[in-house]
Amino acid sequence: MAQKNVYKFSVKDGNERTVKLKDYKGKVLLIVNTATKCGFTPQYEALQKLYETYKKQGLVILDFPCNQFGAQAPGTFRDIHSFCTGNYGTTFPQFAKLNVNGQSESPLYTYLKAQQPFKGFDLNSSIGKFLDEKFRAENPAYAKDPSIKWNFTKFLIDRQGHVIDRFEPTADMKDVEAGVKAALKMK
Repeated sequence: MAQKNVYKFSVKDGNERTVKLKDYKGKVLLIVNTATKCGFTPQYEALQKLYETYKKQGLVILDFPCNQFGAQAPGTFRDIHSFCTGNYGTTFPQFAKLNVNGQSESPLYTYLKAQQPFKGFDLNSSIGKFLDEKFRAENPAYAKDPSIKWNFTKFLIDRQGHVIDRFEPTADMKDVEAGVKAALKMK
């Protein structure tokens, strides 16, 4: 049976306890796969600012460390959590490491990708151009594949648990904020 929203999924927190996403019902969620040793890692600062700005209006950022891209999320959950809180002051929920692609991918991510496939990198940025060229050289049809391409891909979930947008890691955080603001206003 097809899932109609994210509330049917459960994930593991940093202590390997099950967390049901239905516990976030009524909130706007920004689900992000992250890494601590990535060129995009400074996005933690912008994510924390976004969280602080909008959490009272109902935003929750769900941080899922993932070590699938260049092994850029090494260490244990405690190592990662200490890094994030110590360097970026993160206070949003952080979960156990998971896989976002492949045979052992999280069912949550299978669902997210089915709802919002890959949208392309921001080709106005040098890193976006670099990533596009890199992936295109490996597979000319890479953009048709819904898989997560790199760390800091973000999925925006409305208050009813529907996946309403996807932001690639090269997306401008102003665009992410605009999406969050719009989702917070939706009933």
